[in-house]
Amino acid sequence: MKIQTENLSKRFNYEWIFRNLSYEFSGGNIYAITGPNGSGKSTLLSVISGQIPPTSGSIHYSNADSAISSEDIYKELTIAAPYMDLMEELTLEEHLRFHIRMRPLRDQISVDDLIDIMYLQNARTKYIGNFSSGMKQRVKLGLAFFSISRIVILDEPLSNLDKEAALWYHKHLAGLPADVLTIIASNNPEEYPESAINVNVSDYKK
Repeated sequence: MKIQTENLSKRFNYEWIFRNLSYEFSGGNIYAITGPNGSGKSTLLSVISGQIPPTSGSIHYSNADSAISSEDIYKELTIAAPYMDLMEELTLEEHLRFHIRMRPLRDQISVDDLIDIMYLQNARTKYIGNFSSGMKQRVKLGLAFFSISRIVILDEPLSNLDKEAALWYHKHLAGLPADVLTIIASNNPEEYPESAINVNVSDYKK
């Protein structure tokens, strides 16, 4: 899987968030999008994942040299981010069963298996709206890690997680299939491995 950008730029009003980013993100690698708070890390993730359009420049998606349209790229990726909403009016089990109708889980993992993996057995029938912020983050990460996808995008993945849950996160990050393209936005080195390829948004401000 590849995401190639050419002179990719995004502006809000008169402020350029990033400019002229030409880069190739390739499957099998983990990339760390870094930079100070407010530097545009989340915006860059939103642009390269097709959620918002760039102001200028272009993005090309491909898999095994076959092009993927920007309209279809959502089928290839999963995202976990603090600002991403869950369906709070559903119970955990209802939410997961709804999700897998659109995006199946890999490795023949069942809903029951995923609940166990996330250590949320006692919350199976609890409404998502009554979950703690840490429990919600585990659900987001669990779905990102175990849904079938070629691209996994994580924005500040350790948000609201305690030390035990952080260890859980790193275990399953390391367990992603070898060919997955993983992109993590963070200014905290504890959120991505030392082997991650660093892309600093501050380098693309001019």
